[in-house]
Amino acid sequence: MTQRTKRVDELLRQEISQILSREIADPEIGFATVTEVETAPDLRHARVWFSVIGQKAERDQTVRALERAMVYVRRQLGTRLRLRRIPELHVRLDDSVERGTRVLQLLNELEEGRTPDPTVPAESLPTPVARIHAEGEPDPEPEAPEPAVKRRRHRPSRSASNARPRR
Repeated sequence: MTQRTKRVDELLRQEISQILSREIADPEIGFATVTEVETAPDLRHARVWFSVIGQKAERDQTVRALERAMVYVRRQLGTRLRLRRIPELHVRLDDSVERGTRVLQLLNELEEGRTPDPTVPAESLPTPVARIHAEGEPDPEPEAPEPAVKRRRHRPSRSASNARPRR
């Protein structure tokens, strides 16, 4: 991957994110985030990786809506970017968050001494849980209060118009 391709990938990621968040009001597009764009060296095709929050049915619906929206997004990219060729955009679901959640779930089950259940579907995001301290573990240190901030008096700066001669 060349430096130019990396720059084009990042530019496309930013622009696609802006277009989706500001200009497309499709209710079927749920909580989707552009995580990465991979452009072919000839700039004819680009894979746009999305991370989507929700259950499997919601994620599938969002991916279908994003595929429909890519025609509009590509047209908008053509008016915004100064590229010889705007790549054809292909939507891909980025499941790295889901896989990471599953790994955390497995580690928690192993830590609790349970045998991990391979049939349990992973959530799209981890559910926060309160950590309970086991016997023999040291108590967590209480949070220190934030130090008080001394406020300084504001003194207006001396500009040329209101400057007084110094003595």
